Formats: sequence, C-alpha cells, structure tokens
Amino acid sequence: MLEVKPLYQPLSAKIEDIIIENSQVKTFVLSFTDLEYGRSFTFEPGQFMMLSVPHHGEAPISIASSPAQRGTLRLSVRRAGKLTTALLELEEGAVVGLRGPYGKAFAMREFVHKDLLFVAGGIGLAPLRSVIETCLAERERYGKITILFGSRTPSDIAFQQDIDNWRRQPGVRCLLTVDQGEPGWQENIGLVTTLFDEARISPAHTALVCGPPLMIRAVLAELSRRGLRDENIITTMERHMKCGVGVCRHCHLDDKLVCVDGPVFNLAQLRNMEVMELA
Repeated sequence: MLEVKPLYQPLSAKIEDIIIENSQVKTFVLSFTDLEYGRSFTFEPGQFMMLSVPHHGEAPISIASSPAQRGTLRLSVRRAGKLTTALLELEEGAVVGLRGPYGKAFAMREFVHKDLLFVAGGIGLAPLRSVIETCLAERERYGKITILFGSRTPSDIAFQQDIDNWRRQPGVRCLLTVDQGEPGWQENIGLVTTLFDEARISPAHTALVCGPPLMIRAVLAELSRRGLRDENIITTMERHMKCGVGVCRHCHLDDKLVCVDGPVFNLAQLRNMEVMELA
C-alpha cells in the first residue's frame, strides 16, 4: 500500500536521464530516492507534480510519461524563469524535490474504443504524451489515433524521438506543421488548424488539446465548428499555482480551482464557467 506522505513535504528524486528535446526544452527522467515508495507510486494521465529545486522555488509540471512505465516518471520542462533555468542546468545524478500527483486527470475510461484526436503546440504535447503512451500500452482498448503537432520552426520541434516511434505504430497518424519553414522541411507550414482537413476530422472524434492559450482558443473554436460535441473537446488549463492542493487559491478560474477541479476541463465546463468565448 502506498504510504501517505505529508501534504507539503517534497520527496527527493534523482535525475536518471536527461533528453534534450530542443534548445529550450528538456525531459527529465526521475526516480524517487525512496525506492519502495517509487515502486508503489502511481498517477493518472493529465495530473501534475510540484517540482522544486533548492533555493530556486517550486512550480507545477505536467507528467509526460505513462503510468504503465513504473519506477520512473518524465517531466518535460521549458525555460521560462528562475526555477526552470536552474533545473535545465542540472545534470544526471542531481536531486530535486517532488510532491504529488495533483489535479484531475483525463477520463481514460471515456476514451475506450473511440477514435482520438490529439492537437498540441510546443511543450503542450507533454501532458498529451502521457495519454498517447497509455493508449499505446493498451492498444486494443482504443480506436484510431491522430496526432497534430505544431511548432514555431522545424528546429523547435520537441519530442522528435516519440514522434518517430508513434509514426511506426499501427493505427496512428502523426502530422506536423511549423509557423516558419527551414531548408529541407517538406511537411506543412501554417497554424495547426491547417492540418484539420488532411486529418479528416469528424464529429465522431474525441479531441484532446494542449498548447499556448491562443492556439487552444483557435483549435477549440474550429473543432466546435466542425461538429464535435463540447463534452468531447477536452483541454488543459494553466494558472499560477503555489500549493497545488486548493489552499492558496492562486489558480482560481471563475469559481473553480485549476489545481483541484482541473487542469483537465471539457469545453462544456469552460462555457459554463464563462471563461471560453469562441469566435
């Protein structure tokens, strides 16, 4: 049985491996130094951890790995401030603090036998990676998988190793686009929504969306226009979090708290909170 740890006490975790995704993003493969706790630790896709670096603070980071991969977890981090800069300078073997998992996860049971559409921009692919890898670990439970991923330039494309692997999987289609091409780039140029026709999106799809706020808003509007039900359009929301457990209320979203009631919401919930006005 998993031992209950104090609510605000970070546990030590060792950096086992570092994957350089691009010039601004690294994925850290972590294991708890308490090996017994690490073997029992579990989470659900869509949840996040509060990660801390001594003397540099703490921040919420989405879990990018599948619960099926026991013993380690992956956190993908983009350079954005003091904490992330300090973290990106660490090397293998360094120790950081982790507490969690926190937040409402994706409802994986609702995805069984459905065709899934993943739409991501930049590091927004990290929390969706957890769902994708979970689906691939139990492939027979899920329908066709379509992944649409947008980046600023080809050099900025993160998770390239994962993309190459997904493209080899049966029943998986992965389309890429960039805002600005580079020599040798032969795939799409344009916003991620320009991939929708090629992806043959239909109202039967269940869509999972994550990325920059402006991208999310445009994608949700286009998916709604194409007939997907609000309950089948699912995204994650970002807000400034301090505690991760609903105490500090820094992450309020209308009458909800992102750390407790989210970060996963469907479009119907967002409309009810009057926080999502679509064009």
